[in-house]
This record gives sequence, structure tokens and C-alpha cells, in this order.
Amino acid sequence: MKFICYKKSCYLLFLIAFSTTILAQKSAINSAVTSDLHKAVKLYNNKAYAAAQQLFVGVSREAEQHRTAKADADYYDAMCAIKLIQDDANEKVLNFVENYPYSNKKEKAFLNVGNYYFANRKAAHALRWYQKVNEKLLSQPERDELNYKMGYAMLVSNYLKEAKARFQTLLGNPIYGTDARYYFGFIAYKQENFGEAEDNLSQLANDATYQAKANYYILDISFKAGRFDKSVKIGEKLLEESKDEKEISQVSKIVGESYFNLKKYDQAIPYLKAYKGTKGKWTNTDYYYLGYAYYQQKEYELAIGNFNKIINGNNKVAQNAYYHLGECYLELKKKPEALNAFKNASEMDFDLKITESASLSYAKLSYEQGNPYESVPDVLKSFLTKYPNSPNAIEINNLLITSYLYQQDYQGALDYINSSKSLANEKLANEVSLYRGIQLFNESKLKKSKPYFTKATLAENSIISSKGAFWLAETEYLLGNYEAALTSFLKVTNKDIEEAKKLDYNIAYTYFKQKKYTNAAKYFKNFLNIGFDDNDLNDDASNRLGDSYYASKNYSEAISSYDKVIQEGGVGSDYAQYQTAMSNGFMGDNDKKIENLKNLITTYAGSQLEDDALFQLATTYTTLNNVSKAQKTYNSLLLKHSNSNYVPNVLLRQGLLYYINNDSKKALEKYKEVVTKHPNSKEARQAVTNVKNVYIDIGEVDEYAAWVKNVKFVNVTDAELDNATYQSAENKFLENNSTKAIVGFTKYLQTFPTGLNALKANFYLAESYNNTAQFKKAVFHYANVISQEKSEFSEESLNKLAKIYLEEENWKKGIVILEKLEKLANYPQNIIFAQSNLMKGYYNKKEYSKAISYAEKVLGTSKLDASIAEDAKVILARSAFKTNDFLNAEEFFNEVSKNATGELKAESLYYNAFFLNDHKDYEASNKAVQSLIANYSSYKYWGVKSYIIMAKNHYALKDAYQATYILENIVKNFTQYKDVIEEAKNELSTIKNKEAKTNKSVTTQN
Repeated sequence: MKFICYKKSCYLLFLIAFSTTILAQKSAINSAVTSDLHKAVKLYNNKAYAAAQQLFVGVSREAEQHRTAKADADYYDAMCAIKLIQDDANEKVLNFVENYPYSNKKEKAFLNVGNYYFANRKAAHALRWYQKVNEKLLSQPERDELNYKMGYAMLVSNYLKEAKARFQTLLGNPIYGTDARYYFGFIAYKQENFGEAEDNLSQLANDATYQAKANYYILDISFKAGRFDKSVKIGEKLLEESKDEKEISQVSKIVGESYFNLKKYDQAIPYLKAYKGTKGKWTNTDYYYLGYAYYQQKEYELAIGNFNKIINGNNKVAQNAYYHLGECYLELKKKPEALNAFKNASEMDFDLKITESASLSYAKLSYEQGNPYESVPDVLKSFLTKYPNSPNAIEINNLLITSYLYQQDYQGALDYINSSKSLANEKLANEVSLYRGIQLFNESKLKKSKPYFTKATLAENSIISSKGAFWLAETEYLLGNYEAALTSFLKVTNKDIEEAKKLDYNIAYTYFKQKKYTNAAKYFKNFLNIGFDDNDLNDDASNRLGDSYYASKNYSEAISSYDKVIQEGGVGSDYAQYQTAMSNGFMGDNDKKIENLKNLITTYAGSQLEDDALFQLATTYTTLNNVSKAQKTYNSLLLKHSNSNYVPNVLLRQGLLYYINNDSKKALEKYKEVVTKHPNSKEARQAVTNVKNVYIDIGEVDEYAAWVKNVKFVNVTDAELDNATYQSAENKFLENNSTKAIVGFTKYLQTFPTGLNALKANFYLAESYNNTAQFKKAVFHYANVISQEKSEFSEESLNKLAKIYLEEENWKKGIVILEKLEKLANYPQNIIFAQSNLMKGYYNKKEYSKAISYAEKVLGTSKLDASIAEDAKVILARSAFKTNDFLNAEEFFNEVSKNATGELKAESLYYNAFFLNDHKDYEASNKAVQSLIANYSSYKYWGVKSYIIMAKNHYALKDAYQATYILENIVKNFTQYKDVIEEAKNELSTIKNKEAKTNKSVTTQN
């Protein structure tokens, strides 16, 4: 019994021991699994997903009996697969959800599989998984992320309402707020809730990510809301930045139609044209917009080309188009065509005013031209029956015209005269056209002034017709149409007009420009015999008379004319001295030539002609075989005028003198200096030839061969083909065949990009492009010329390039070129051109100190054109004001006012009122404002600005009512002038806040 009990006891002990071993083994396994799981999670949190995944897979395999650990391992394995974008990631997530349906990580699994699809741009799939997530179990950051991604997925899936709600919850979120606001605004836009859309999108106008997109939608919203100024501003900025053709087309349409609605038709046209249509097709409305814009610009042929594409139209747009089509035909004197268009417009009643006006035009044209459709009496009676009260008020007509003239609104007068079609008004139109032409002329709008002057020449009054002829001639002259200018000058029959006092001078210059020197001399003499009271003008006439004789080889008479200027010591006396010397030379009197050239150099130090004089002096010494003086004079030129165009020629001539005197070494030095320092000059090629000849003479041809290999522009074998190819293109250029010249020069430069004639080819190709208005291409080749060493083409290239940039109003590039031109120019007119435009450019860029500096330079120039001098005074005045230098600003504006007309006169009157107010002379300031309003009311901007000064004057004179009444009316009625409105509001606020201190009824303002 004891034995049995003992056996049982032993067995029990064995079982206990065995169980303990098993439990110890399991405990060891569990401990290893837990440790690996912790390590893996740590790696996962440190984003070491690949390493973590290996451990998670191992844990899952070892934890078959440990469900919680296995679930965690399988979850993280799936998450690693997602993070590593593995092919089976989706499958692992789905397996986890299926195997552990009650896991607390299920929501995160749903979320992550959604994120997986979201990352792979499968919005619909992502949304399906996101919708499984129990959002209540997520943290706030996770919920924010889910809202954003679900919102986006809903948007892509076109569930706009639901998407909008999601994004709305995130508008203030620091992470998703910007993106959410964009999509929220976009959805509002799609739902045509434009106010809400703009409120949100406008907050992203400066956001780097969404700026372009947001601005596009704001652009469209602004346009639809009728805020056209804003549309233009946003649209033009978008066009500067966009490269997408479709977007450029659509934005161009909106900007064009915005300008159209603002009645800025000239600015609308390029944008309307840039619109590509829907699938390449325009609508009737599109054609109408462009046609009407051309009509407003008086481009009647182009307007017709658009209006007449509107076929079978039967709506308001069509009626409007047909009416203006008739107007265009009338302007081009195509009355039968106009009759048809007006008839069509008169048969529609979408716009009753147009119906009436078209009926009137149809009736009048029927009377003038006859009517193929119905009898003329029937047409006229029909009009009278339909419109029995059609007005015709002669008295008001006369008063209206008088008011236009008094206010110097000549265009307004002409528009009214043209619309009234009265015989008496037609006669008056000739005189008014003269005044309008002069107005445009003074504003430098020469081409626009021509038709007005032409109209004035038709006047029966000889004073008006002669003035019209004179100003038309002046315009043609400035446009370079010298034959037309001469024809008009000779039509000035009334010699008593003020303009006729300089008539002979102007005629003489016109002949001179045409190289008709005999006729030019005749009229210059006539002018000088009159004894005009202007010494500068007389000196100029004497010099040009001398030039006319000089060009005709009548050197003794030329010297006589030049001598008058020299004796007077007047403007251009250095030029007269130089020309006298040249005349001496042509007469064979080299001693006298040398004497006059020396006098010029010593008497007129710093003259623009000093390098010319030195060159001619050295050349004359060479002619007289005085080599030492020639070399000394050449050296003086090189020292004083290292940038002169003569430098390559001087070096070449010095080399020749050394060569003649058997100093081969120095000759080679000079020739090689030409090639090295001035490779683009015409002298460089001659220098190469001369180097060759010297080496041949001294028997060192191998030295020449070695040297010439390093001369880039010389290729002996290609020289003949180079010259032949270039000559072919140049011939076309000289024949004024720019199109063929372009082909020729382009071919030359493709074949010989660094050839003998490459510089000239680039210049003439630029000229050809410029002549054919291909300015962008011209810019490239002008820039090529000026990028090389200074040459005979550098100055002209800079001049032309500057003019292109000025036409484009590209001041940034223009200023760079103008500064180079100023430094490099040899011709005084180019220096003046550079300086006068630099002062404008720097003013435009708000660099007022530089603008002032250049304006002072311009005014310090002799023989300055009056209009340029006035421009300089204007720049000085405006710049002084901008820099708060009121003392000088007042002085300059007073000076400007003396000769100012039109808008400039209105501006100067404004500043006169401003400074009088500043001096506390309020009554006088008010009188200046009243003068501006009475005489220059057509220049509304300055008139409205002056109203603010008047308000300040009234307040200073203790009349608060007048002050506030004026300011409130400015704010109410002149919204087009935003800067003025802002100033008026500020002033009004200041006054009301002051008055509120003593008057309880006055409400304070911010």
C-alpha cells in the first residue's frame, strides 16, 4: 500500500515537473514574441518599415497561439506593406479585416486601405473604404485627415454637396485649411454661389499653390458680376504667367470682353483676337464684340469683316451688329451696302433706339441713293408715321457746339457735328478739325492728327485752310514724308498767319531733307533775309545754307555762310568751323584747312566734332607728307577719343604710314591691333590683307599663316563664297525688298555665322525685320550687333533697339540700351534722344533723382527742340513734387504752364491750385480750380482732383458744408478714379471727425 502510494506520489511529482517545464518553455516563447513585437513597433514608429516588416512577419508566425500578438503583427505587417507600396498591400489589409473583425485596429485598417487607394488616385475605391470608418473612434488629427480625403474623393466623384460639407469643417485647420478653402471655394463656384466662392478664393490670391487657379475663378466671377476693372487686372496677370493655350484663350476672351464693357476698345481688340473659340468656332456674339471694338477705333474695314459674318441673326446682338455694319459702310462711302444693313436693323425691335436710328438712316440713304425695294416716298412717310416727334433743335445744336469749343473738347464737337449732318455745321467742322489736329499734334499723336488737318485745308476761310496746310506739312515732315510735307507747305496761301513767319525755313528744310540743295539754299536765303528775331534759328539756317552750298560743291559760298555763324559765336559755330575747314580742303587750300581745324580744337574744347577735326587734321598732314605731325595727331585722337568710330581707321592709317616708312614691325603692330581690338570693323579685313603684304615683303609668309589661323573671321577658302552670298542679300536690301533681303541675310548667317560680313548681315537683317514690323526678330539681331566690339553699326543699332523697347513701354530693357547709347553715341541727336528718354524712363520707374539728373542734362543742351525742352521741364516738375521738393516743383510747374495746352495745361493748373492752397491763399486757389473746370473740363481726372483742393480751401475758409458736399459728390459720382476717391474719403473722414467734436449730428468716420 505504501509502495503504491509512493508510486502515485512519484508520478504526481513527475507531472508537476513536466508541467512546469512546459509552462517555462511557453513563457520563454511568449517573452520572445513580446520582445520582437516591441522591437518591430519601435522600428515602425521610426519609419524603418522594411526592417519592421521582417520582424512583424516573424512574430505572426511564432504567435500562432497568441492571438492578440498575432493580430498586432498582422496589422503592422499590412501597414508596412502600405507604407512600402507593396503589390500585396491591399490584400494584406483585407485579410486583416477579415481575420480580425473585432480588432480595435479595424478602423485604422479601413482608414489605411482608403489612404492606399487615395494615394493611388482611385478616389471611388478610397471613398468606399473611408465610409466604413467609425469616425468617433479616431483621434482629432485622424478625423481631420479623413474629412479632407473624403471631401476630395467626393469632389472627384461629383458628390459636391457632401464634399463641401467635409471641406467646411476644415476651413480653419492649420494643416488642411488652405487646401480645404480652395476646394470649398471651387465647389461654391461650380454651384454658382459666386459670393461664397469669391470670399474663399480671394483669400488664396497670394498663395503660391493656388494663386493661379484661384485667380482664374475670381476673374470669371468678377466678370460675371460686372466688375470689369478687376477682371482686367486679374486676367492680365494670369496671361503673363500662364503657358496653357486653352487657359490663355479663355482668359483672353474674358479680358477682352471686360475692356469692351469698360469701353476701352483699343485695349480689348488684341485680347478678343487671341480667343480661339470653342473647338475652333466663334459665335455671333464673339464676332460682334470684335467688330464693334474695331468700329469704335474707326477701323471700319476690319469691323465689316467681323459684322458681316453674322448671318441670319435675329436677336439684339444681330440688330446691333447690322446697325453698326451700316455705319461702317457709310464711313467707307459704300452707301448701297449701308442701305441694306440699316434696312435689316430697322426691321428688328429688340432695341427700339437702334430701330429708330436705323430707320432714319435707311430713310436718308433711300433719299440719297434710291431704293430698290420700295418707293422712296413710302420709306420717308413710313418713318414719319412711326416717329412723328423726331427732334431737330437748331438752337440747342448751336449752343452745344459752342460749349464744346469753349471747353476745348474739339473731338466732342466734331463727333456732334458729324452726327448732326447740317450744312452750317459742316463748314464749322473744318475749323474745329484744325484745333483738334493741333491738340493731337501737341500730344505727339501725329498720325491721328493728319485727317483733322486734311479736313481743315478744305475750309473756305483762307486763314483756316492755310493753317491746316501748314500743320499738315509739319506732321508729314516729322513722319518723314518730305514730298507730302513740301506739297502742303506750298499750299499755305495766307502769309499773314503766325505760322507763315517760319514758312521759308520749313520749306528749305524739306528740300534739304530731299537733297534738293539748290531749292533748299533759295529758301534758307529767303528766311535769313526776313531777319527773324531768333538768333539760334538764324544760326541754324546759316549752317544749313552753308551745307546746301557745300553739298552742291559751291565751297566759297558755303564758307561765307559758315563764317556768319562763326563770327556770331552762336549755336553750331563749332560745326561751322569744321565745315569751313572741309570746304578749304576741297578748294585745295590745305593750309587754311589746317588752320581752321586747329582753331576748332583749341576754341571748342569738348566739342562733339573734336575727333572729326583731329582725324581730318591728321589726314591733311598725311596728304602734305608731314608724317610725324600726322602720327602725333592720330595719337592725340586715340588718347582723347578711345571710343570714337575713327579708331579702327586711325590704326589702319598709322600702320600704313609706318609701312611706307619701312617700319614693318610697327606697321604690323598697328594692323594687328585693328584685328584684335576691332574685329567687326570694315577696317579689320583690310588690316588682315595689309598684314599679309607686310609678311610677304619681309619674307615671313609662314608667320602670316600661323597668325591668320587665329583670326576667327578669316577663312581664305570661303572668302569668295562669303562675299558673293552676302552681296546677293545686300542687293535686295538696297532695292528696298525687305522680304527677300530677310531670306538672303538669314541664309548667309546660317552658312557663315562668323563670316567676313556677319556683322553687317546681322545689322541689315535687323533693319529688314524692323522695316517689316517684325520687331521681336529685329531685337535679336540688333542685340547681336551691340554685343560685339564697337562698330559703325553700334550706334544705329542701339538707337533702333531703344525705339522698339520704348514702343513696347519696356522701360527695364529700354533704360539699359539708352544708357549704352548715351555713352557710345557720336551724333548729338542720338545723345539727346537717349537722355530725353532716360529721364522719362527713370520717372516711370519712380527713380526720381535720376529722372531729375537727366532732365537737367537735357535742358543744358544747346540747339534743343522746344518740345523736348518742355518734356524735360515737365519731368523736373513732376519729380520734384514726387520727392516733396515743393519749392522747385512750384517753380517748374509755373514754367510748364506758360506753354502748356490740353491735358498738360489742366495738370499745371491743378498744381497751381495745390501750391496756392499750400501757401494758404485759399481764394486764389479756388480761382485756379474754377479756371481748370471752366476751360479744361474734358480732362476729368485733373478736374476731379482739383475738386478735393477746392474742398480743402472751403474748409480752411470755415465753410464745412461746401467742403463736405464737394467731397461726398466726388465719392458718389467719380468711382472710375480710385486714387482720387480714396483721397476724398480720407479728407471727408478728417473733416467729419473734426466737426463731430462740436456737432453732435455729425457721425464720426474711420
